[in-house]
Amino acid sequence: MQTTRVLGIGGTTRQNSSSERALRVAAAAAADAGATVELITAEELVLPLYDPEKSARTERATALVAALRDADALLISSPGYHGTVSGMVKNALDYVEDLRDDERSYLAGLPVGCIAVAHGWQASVATLQTLRTCAHALRGWPTPMGAALNASMPGLFDPVTGACTDESARFQLETVGRQVVEFAAARLGDERVLTPAQA
Repeated sequence: MQTTRVLGIGGTTRQNSSSERALRVAAAAAADAGATVELITAEELVLPLYDPEKSARTERATALVAALRDADALLISSPGYHGTVSGMVKNALDYVEDLRDDERSYLAGLPVGCIAVAHGWQASVATLQTLRTCAHALRGWPTPMGAALNASMPGLFDPVTGACTDESARFQLETVGRQVVEFAAARLGDERVLTPAQA
């Protein structure tokens, strides 16, 4: 049986930002649940503004679209900038438009785990809601648990290891990571165990 492939995208232009650390916690939980995980973060997400009128893509953009195409599940982690998703993360999601003519159009049927990190509850909750709306618009399946983290809370992440030291936040992130794997397995399980003659 093929291993579930989870793609994680997000963070900021700064490596090891709070939103990237949150993504890594969820990704580790997905890996512990048996998935193969790929992360695209920080500078790898610095892409030209998505232009649907142009077919040429940079090397980074091509790699992102290929990873999206191959993924069985998606983790998205965004900082809350001015109460919503960052431009960098939104631009990355705009590249999903390149999948519109695929057999699996956009993110159709994919479990999508949404994570928002901001310096305040209002911005983190609003950002989480925006991510879930984007996932729906792209035909994805947001997991029941979404993680909204308040980065102004002291001791949210260990400054050296990046581990999430807040029990409630860690529970949210690990649940999101496990759920994308569980739902991907439930969705894809039958077609993976059937032989060609049975399919």
